[in-house]
Amino acid sequence: MKPKQIQGVPQQKSGGFHDTESRKQFEPALIPLKFEIVKKRFFSINKWKSYCGDAFAAFKLYDSNAIPIDREPLKGDFIRINIPGPGEAEAKGYDWVEITDICYYEDNSSESIMVTCKPSKDPENKKSSHIAHFYSSKATSTFMIYRDSTYIKTAVYGRNESPNFNAAFFDIIRNIMVAAGGMMGIAKIQWKQLTDGFLDFE
Repeated sequence: MKPKQIQGVPQQKSGGFHDTESRKQFEPALIPLKFEIVKKRFFSINKWKSYCGDAFAAFKLYDSNAIPIDREPLKGDFIRINIPGPGEAEAKGYDWVEITDICYYEDNSSESIMVTCKPSKDPENKKSSHIAHFYSSKATSTFMIYRDSTYIKTAVYGRNESPNFNAAFFDIIRNIMVAAGGMMGIAKIQWKQLTDGFLDFE
């Protein structure tokens, strides 16, 4: 299976990948209202865990100066990820990504928003420059919400996913285990909980 070619999503060159999508149809008159709700959920990164259940990772948004914030994300912000289980020792048990791109697209019949992240250093640790994440710096995750006149789609596209070997010995072992689980589909299952959760209006 090949990764989907989607404008705005980085090209797959090496390592693992996934295309995780959820889609729900609505009456055309309801689409704009439903999409505004999805957009609010999408931009409320600090609340993502509430859409996926306790077994999912917790996310916290930080600005470019490593100050925790509660607002819509901006390019250059960081996201701190707390995955259940042991994390990177040097990063106090957390994984970090930086928001490298935010794209908006709209025409007469459709609208989409994409947020692309890549593994980053721990912005709170000024003394270290190594990547505080189980994937290497080449990996990306692109989060997307999309609507047209009949349905809304939410998605996460992972590209170039390989373990981060630039770490301490025990962190390397942990990174290999977590990355391997992600590449075997465990991460896709968790991301599916998030994309489904964005569209849960029950």
